Amino acid sequence: MISVFNTTKLRDLLKDFYQITHIRITVFDENCTEIVSYPDQVVPFCQIVRSSETGRIACASCDQAACNKAASQRTTQIYCCHAGLTEAVTPLIVQDMLVGYLLFGHVFSYPDADVGWQNISLCTSKLPVEQKQLYEAVMQQPLIEYEFVVSATHIMSAVASYLVMERMAILQSDRLAVRLDRYISEHYQEDFTALELCARFQIGKTRLYQLSQQLYGCGISEHVRKLRMAYAKTLLTAKKYPLSEIAAQCGYSDYNYFISVFTREVGMSPRRWQVLNG
Repeated sequence: MISVFNTTKLRDLLKDFYQITHIRITVFDENCTEIVSYPDQVVPFCQIVRSSETGRIACASCDQAACNKAASQRTTQIYCCHAGLTEAVTPLIVQDMLVGYLLFGHVFSYPDADVGWQNISLCTSKLPVEQKQLYEAVMQQPLIEYEFVVSATHIMSAVASYLVMERMAILQSDRLAVRLDRYISEHYQEDFTALELCARFQIGKTRLYQLSQQLYGCGISEHVRKLRMAYAKTLLTAKKYPLSEIAAQCGYSDYNYFISVFTREVGMSPRRWQVLNG
């Protein structure tokens, strides 16, 4: 699938978030490319950091790493950026597929300004920028308590849900992604390898990985495992089949291996899960 954003409505929503929190917020697509922000400009501190190629690369890498973690865990992440400021990112999920991210950042959140600057000066010591300029810029920013940051992430998560509900982020069919998703949904109980998928769809392993991240926020094998475990739970709930047959129906020829995978993924054995959820 390919994500499509209504940038006009998005900008109005981001503006509302900023007016409440006074924190800059950005929408990225599934490839971590910036779509729209409010306000348009980053704070002076970040402008100085990004004035060098080293700083720009570090910022982009930091954003990408945070988005990847949010995508893999499907939860909001609060973290300290490479330059020492606090940021947060939450994934945008439409029809159980990752379509983008909401990210807010450039927050000066420390017990006090001196402690904050000590950490920031260490983080930015190798950047080719004037430390005096950075100091003056960061001291222009309000000192924000961590509890406020957490509250802001709750609002951001609500914004994410609202923009999906109001169809500000929607999906359009990408034929290759649709074909891959359909094939996996219909054949996850069968044995197939990444190389076999690449051959079937005439793509390389890198492209397959990109499609998998775009569709599911994880690798193909992990997604298949999740589908199998969900189906196993359905069969266990029905209480009609012995474990050996459930294992086979879920694509595991080795009964003991199925039990091992289920226990690792779910946190308890199939029988235990059946007793607690039957």
